[in-house]
Formats: sequence, structure tokens, C-alpha cells
Amino acid sequence: MIRYLKGKVIEKEPAGIILDVNGVGYGVSCSQFTLEEIPTESAELTLLIYHHITDSDQRLFGFINAAEKTLFEQLITVKGVGPKLALTIVSGMPVEQIMGAIIDRQAGLLSKIPGIGKKSAERIILELKEKVEATAAEQGHKQDGSTREKTGRSEEAIQALLSLGFKAKEAEVAVQQAISTDESAGNDIAGLIKTALRLLKG
Repeated sequence: MIRYLKGKVIEKEPAGIILDVNGVGYGVSCSQFTLEEIPTESAELTLLIYHHITDSDQRLFGFINAAEKTLFEQLITVKGVGPKLALTIVSGMPVEQIMGAIIDRQAGLLSKIPGIGKKSAERIILELKEKVEATAAEQGHKQDGSTREKTGRSEEAIQALLSLGFKAKEAEVAVQQAISTDESAGNDIAGLIKTALRLLKG
């Protein structure tokens, strides 16, 4: 069982990379967030790996972030969620937002991710809520009510920016910068989006 791979990035593809490890090229599927964090070709890289094995196939899924890998592994335990759909889910929004949506039973937010309907979102919440809460506690992601409320507004702002064509990572960064620049921005969704857009457009 492959746990991690360390090598040189040979090629970045739309849904993954080719990683040269001691002369062997490994095809690794990655989420959009991991792909955005991967350096340019020829750079050295270490990826955490989930090695998916079936009777007819083997696939490697790579993650820079341990929290993302943990959530991916939790998602594939849900009935009807295979590795391909789990990768789509963790590509749909930042890990902490997905975890927050599961913990707070926000099926509507999860169902905004392509490929996830309301029933699938509800099943994910039902089967993973306790596991994700335990993971969040371990990772120190417990939030008080006020913080969760602001997190909800941040998620709405990010989704609005995604609908305008911005990439998930740049939308997330812009929203966080908007809040850090003006803490009160997190209290007003319209103002938060406006500030984030101004930062994105320079």
C-alpha cells in the first residue's frame, strides 16, 4: 500500500499530475486545491497518497493537505460515494467549509457542489457528522457560534465569486484577505463580496 510519494513533477494535467519517482512515472489524481498548490513542472514534491485498489483497477489519489486526505477517506465510506465523486467534493470548496457544512447540517450548501444532489448531501451529513466532528476537534477546528456565523457568510461570498468565474483558491484567499483587512466585512455578505472583488481585480 502506497502511503506517500516523493519525486519530481513531470506534467500537470487537468485532474492530476505525473510524478517521477526514481525513474518511474506515477499518474496521480488530485483535487483542484491540491493542483493549485503544486509547484511548476520539474519541482520536487511530496504527496500524501490514497491507494485505491479494486479487482480490475488501481488508482492513486494525492493530497498536499492531510486534512483533505482525511476528509476524502471519510467521504468514500459513504454509500454511493466512490473515489471519483469524493475527489469532486473536495474540489468543490475548501475542506474546512465542507467540514463546517457537515457539522452544521447544511445540506443546501453541500448540494451546490457539482454532482451532489440534496439526497446525497443529506446522506453524507447523516453518515459523517460524528466522524467529522471528531476530526475537527482533533485538528482544533472547533468554533464558537459567532465564528461559525462568519464562516457561513464567508462560504456564501466564496460561492458568489465562483459563480463569477474565479478559481476556488483565489476566491478563498480574497475573502480571507477582505476579512483580515476589515474585520467588520465578515458581518455583511454584500460588503464582503465587494471588498473581495476589489482585491481580485487589483
